[in-house]
Amino acid sequence: MTLVWVTGNSGTGKSTVCGVLRARGHLALDADEDGFSRWIDRANGEVVTDPPCPVPEGWLDRYGWEIVRERVEALVEESRSRIAFLCGSAENEACVLDLFDVIVCLVIDEDTLRHRLATRTTNPFGQHPEELAAALKWNPRMRAIYESRGATIIDASKPVTEVVDCVIDAAG
Repeated sequence: MTLVWVTGNSGTGKSTVCGVLRARGHLALDADEDGFSRWIDRANGEVVTDPPCPVPEGWLDRYGWEIVRERVEALVEESRSRIAFLCGSAENEACVLDLFDVIVCLVIDEDTLRHRLATRTTNPFGQHPEELAAALKWNPRMRAIYESRGATIIDASKPVTEVVDCVIDAAG
């Protein structure tokens, strides 16, 4: 079994890649939609069950999007017989990286990021000024962080079929 973490900044196409991987018959899960991640209150560690949408000013300073290690550990057990892709991004993802065999980071330029966040219809995150500012702040950092971790870096501004082919190639 190979477990692949497909990560990147908001708007880089992780969910779209996940959907194409599924359509091609791969075991692919979206960390946001498939119950791997959740909002938490950084002050007290409590799970936020009903986050505001859009988030008010300052909200992202106190609350964070985190991946649940136990859920990823369960995926390791569930997917022993085939390659599995988990697509997502979370502020605490460093705590689960040891569970993955391959790490892929999708990257895009700032103009593409702005366009995707402004026009996407599947997820409202990034359309509010507070969220957009956070995404723009993190965009250049993601590449640097994952290059330093030895991840495969993929230019996700290419057509999605090419991006998915690169993700599959990286998985070996």
